Amino acid sequence: MARESGGPAAGAPGPGQRASLADVARLAGVSHMTVSRVVNGTGPVRADTRRRVLDAVRRLGYRPNPHARGLATGRSRVLGVVALDSVLYGPASTLFGIENAARDSGFGISVASVREPGRAGIGEAVDALCAQGVAGIVVIAPHAETGRALADVPADVPVVAVADTEQAPVPVVAVDQRDGGRQATEHLLALGHETVWHISGPDGWFETEAREQSWRAALEARGAAVPPVLRGDWSPRSGYEAGRKLLRYPGADAVFAANDQMALGLLRALSEAGRSVPGDVRVVGFDDVPEAAYFSPPLTTVRQDFLALGRKTFDQLLRLVEGATDVPGRSIVAAELVVRDSTGAR
Repeated sequence: MARESGGPAAGAPGPGQRASLADVARLAGVSHMTVSRVVNGTGPVRADTRRRVLDAVRRLGYRPNPHARGLATGRSRVLGVVALDSVLYGPASTLFGIENAARDSGFGISVASVREPGRAGIGEAVDALCAQGVAGIVVIAPHAETGRALADVPADVPVVAVADTEQAPVPVVAVDQRDGGRQATEHLLALGHETVWHISGPDGWFETEAREQSWRAALEARGAAVPPVLRGDWSPRSGYEAGRKLLRYPGADAVFAANDQMALGLLRALSEAGRSVPGDVRVVGFDDVPEAAYFSPPLTTVRQDFLALGRKTFDQLLRLVEGATDVPGRSIVAAELVVRDSTGAR
């Protein structure tokens, strides 16, 4: 049966609830950005689309929230962050660094977590943050699918991605993964090893690709043999399983693990097999998790300065929000090799 004229609009909020910009967009059949352009007068909209939006505004009794106007005026003191729903040290620490930088500058953070890195989830997260009126958005994009989703972000939304890629359609900020992988590999070669084995991360991650490429390039630059890659998934278990496979190669005496958690699993596998570190095998990790100094033995690793990463990301986004047109396409934070006992003297 058709709804009677004068009844509640389809998709309207319940009794006592204030209509949101998203409610208007849903009723009018347009994006939240189109509604924002109409109610704030910030961009061109076709006449028939404008009429639909204004009709939805009237039917829902929508009243623009002054906070939501911050996206157009730059007066909002809230930034949005799209982050993978992950407990991995890298993404979690990146979010922590951004939160610290924003708080130090008097900005709040609104986080939209996504379970999968595909376009649909990222798009929904961006829409939700824009509906809140954030001044700009950081997308923590460690995965290639997340990077590709950035192409769908509206051009008038200030966005910076934390991603080690040169292909993103928005400015990116990253720790120098390639230089970190190079430092790890060259450190082991400098200790006299003929080659270095590598436990990599999973396919599809920018960090996996960058660290593996730099490991391979460092070996080739020295004329060293390139062993087969042992594939992990960032977890200690996968590092342990890779370590068990490594034991099949008696000459494998130097290993660069693509993160500290996999290095931890590797240390366990070597210990169970009676192989000493660094006596029989030297090991380097990546990240410098807080526990790395307390592994047995303490782990040589590549430190990522997530506080510096958060500060640089915040600074670049703030420049975009303020209308800067000279924000670099790629900004890099240095990686630092931290030498501990796992690569010590034999």
